[in-house]
Amino acid sequence: MSSAARSASSTLFAQSILVLITFVWGGTFLVVQTALQWSGAYTLVGARFLIAALLLAAVLRGKLRGITRIEYIAGSLMGINLFFAYTLQTLGLQSISSSKSAFLAALYVPLVPVLQLLWFRKWPTAGAAIGIALAFVGLTLLASPGSMSLTLGKGEILTMLGTIAIAAEILLIAHFSPRCDPRRLAFVPLLVAGVLALLAAAGIQEPVPSFTPGLFACVGALALASALIQFGMNWAQRFVSATRATLIYAMEPVWAALVGAMAGERLGLWGLTGGAMIVLAVLVSELRFGRSSRPATV
Repeated sequence: MSSAARSASSTLFAQSILVLITFVWGGTFLVVQTALQWSGAYTLVGARFLIAALLLAAVLRGKLRGITRIEYIAGSLMGINLFFAYTLQTLGLQSISSSKSAFLAALYVPLVPVLQLLWFRKWPTAGAAIGIALAFVGLTLLASPGSMSLTLGKGEILTMLGTIAIAAEILLIAHFSPRCDPRRLAFVPLLVAGVLALLAAAGIQEPVPSFTPGLFACVGALALASALIQFGMNWAQRFVSATRATLIYAMEPVWAALVGAMAGERLGLWGLTGGAMIVLAVLVSELRFGRSSRPATV
């Protein structure tokens, strides 16, 4: 097999891993909603990520030895963004609807290529740009924002700040993953995010959670999912650019909506149309429209 064929095969496999990640990611939404009836937001986030880090440590064992300085720095930066992304969105949901939260969270789709252009001077291809536009419209339809007011209160601001953290983490992974071991680069952010969340819970004196079997089951499932997601993102984004990865990640709310529909929630025509547009966006992003002299990433 030629080097070009091996590269194409690795890229295809990496994209398949990212699609699988979005499926797992989307399935965690109902688990989080269920767990919040027994635990505060900070405690839940902290337990989720800290246990995920311990799971990775148990599986990888000696492979975590020799963490380099750049892996400490990159992992800590990613962990800080992971902490803010999850806690800010959870706090935002205390004062805004889930549909508005989903709509504001969709802003990371156009935000990633914009930040990538500003920070790294990397332009998206024409196909990727069209895909970004389609994905954003699809996410908007999936969130059904028609009945939402355009106010900008505390919940909206917190959610938008969380969206910036999501975009920043995607770019950090794209920037550092080619130079770091994906196993160690998955462990450090989970550990940092977990510790920060538990410190925040202690700082605000969040109530002690109700230690029920249901909470243990939810936290265990979320921790396992987080370990798989973080490791998969770090490995796959060595072969897939930030813009392309962002379009694949946009499928996460599609899976979440489908899981919700199986649980009895009504998706509706707008939701189905939005989901179809997101899938179409991923396919369109592969198209090439002539040659361009600009540096391109998909």
